[in-house]
Amino acid sequence: MGGSFETSDRESIQHLRPLRVPSLKQGIYSRAKEMVADLDGWSLVSEDEATGTLRCERKSRLLGGKARITITVEGPEGIPSTTVSIRSETDGGLLSHDKVNVAEFMKPFHRRVC
Repeated sequence: MGGSFETSDRESIQHLRPLRVPSLKQGIYSRAKEMVADLDGWSLVSEDEATGTLRCERKSRLLGGKARITITVEGPEGIPSTTVSIRSETDGGLLSHDKVNVAEFMKPFHRRVC
């Protein structure tokens, strides 16, 4: 099995929607990178500061496979308006924990930047 989930404005749960903050893109990108380092079981695989993209892995959960997580930080340069979106994809395992992975990042990140 496997699966995927991406933040969407159609979601009713706040932590499953893209996060919009009235802050500069660069500062939010740095905070997102710090958040990945602070989460147990998460590791940064690659980053592209120019595009605002962080690619991460989440260790396998019980009955779930390893997740590949992409965090995208978007916003105009020099204007305090930034949007953070996340996509989680899991290969293997019996259960998909992709929504859980997104919320695991977004809940504490929301507290950190809002």
